[in-house]
Amino acid sequence: MIHKIKAMYDNGNGASIKAISRALSISRNTVRKYLRLDAEEIEVALSGERHKHLDEYRDYLVSLLVQYPELKAPKIYRKLKAKVPDLPVSERSLRRYLEQLRPTLTGTNQRRYEPIIDDVPGVQCQVDGGELRDVLVGGVNRTLYFLVFVLSFSRLMYISTSLRPINTDRFIQMHDEAFRFFGGVPEECVYDQTKLVVIDETFREVELNNRFKQFALHHGFYVHACEGFDPESKGKVEAGVKYGKGDCFCGEQFIDAASIQTHALNWLDEVANVRMHGTTRQVPRELFEHRERACLKPYQAYVPDTERLTRKADKTGLISYQANRYSVPLAYQRARVVIEPTAHELRILDAITGEELARHTLVAGKGQIVKNTHHYRDVNVVIADRETELIALTGIYGQPLCDLLKHTSPKIYKDQLAGVIKLLKQSEPVSTDLLERLIARSSLTATQVRDYLQAYARQPTAFAEAPSAHHPAPAGLLSGYGGLHERRACV
Repeated sequence: MIHKIKAMYDNGNGASIKAISRALSISRNTVRKYLRLDAEEIEVALSGERHKHLDEYRDYLVSLLVQYPELKAPKIYRKLKAKVPDLPVSERSLRRYLEQLRPTLTGTNQRRYEPIIDDVPGVQCQVDGGELRDVLVGGVNRTLYFLVFVLSFSRLMYISTSLRPINTDRFIQMHDEAFRFFGGVPEECVYDQTKLVVIDETFREVELNNRFKQFALHHGFYVHACEGFDPESKGKVEAGVKYGKGDCFCGEQFIDAASIQTHALNWLDEVANVRMHGTTRQVPRELFEHRERACLKPYQAYVPDTERLTRKADKTGLISYQANRYSVPLAYQRARVVIEPTAHELRILDAITGEELARHTLVAGKGQIVKNTHHYRDVNVVIADRETELIALTGIYGQPLCDLLKHTSPKIYKDQLAGVIKLLKQSEPVSTDLLERLIARSSLTATQVRDYLQAYARQPTAFAEAPSAHHPAPAGLLSGYGGLHERRACV
């Protein structure tokens, strides 16, 4: 078809666009589109070869677009080119590919899972835990707990072990061991919804373990938590857990905890990372050294200061020091913090970032409780301030939006408010048609507000029409707002 159109047109010396359109029963726009193609683009259109090249990196492109929907083709091209220097496509070809890819990511029926990015080095590490009962350690049957890290591109593996259930401190230490072993940090790590990573998830809104989140931010990797049970998202590492359990630990006897980790390291060096991988048909260690090591981000090793004094806050947000108790912010309930006492003061710091959390005057005696009331009132004060800010942004729609967000996600209401405020500020001015659509929903989250704003930006006229169908808000939730349209008319 393309060559036929070119021949009929003959560089303007042959048939007109209108005549070609009639002769071939295609639109004039289609004729113009094909006439604009140069020789390289004609080859692409006919063979689809370059699209096949980009399909190899589809998961990486999807992950970028999901995280950063507004990212433009030139920057995506630079990021991909940095990872794949011999990329065999042009920026223009990538732009055309993205034009076809973006619409597939906006459908409401899209299956949501974390893409397995095994086509670009240095991007993804998959992490999962396992346990093996009745392991003979020092002549006693013990339960062995372990964490497996697998780099998705090279399949290089690391295993960290423990004879105790893994808590947040040990979880962070295991990551430190893995990043030291790899000699760098990937761009993201993928996890299931273990409580060591995800505290809660409501309507797809994930609340991360605060201490692990701070560790991830400090070292610059993105935390991807799989939504519910999704074996497709972590296939490599789940296979690694089975492989490690069956080939590394099963049938072995150990003297103590140190001998277990030594055995695991020897197994990694002598078996797991030097075998021919069944899928890639390459040796993980060789592929890592040749292609992936240089793509990892530098890792500044996490070295806990063993001389620091630490305390674990109880469920009421209090720590003990010299027979008295002192408060920490509510976010640090049940968390371990660092304390720095002086002659007259007690400073309390985040154990990972070193950020000062509280400062108290030391008291004499025993059994006294010293509280900073802001540690207990801050959440309510912040919520009230954010509600006021949202109402100021949206006027008469503000309170219904607050009610919906609180009704949908009461446990993370504060964060939802912050997210919605940020989104609305980025999209000012916000259409009243869009706001009316939002308050007509039966539930609402920050991600849904983001989706609505993006949809409105693409097709604003659709929101001026009456919605074809929607679910009414819960009875009583929006009581008091019946005169909304009347008041709006008076403004």
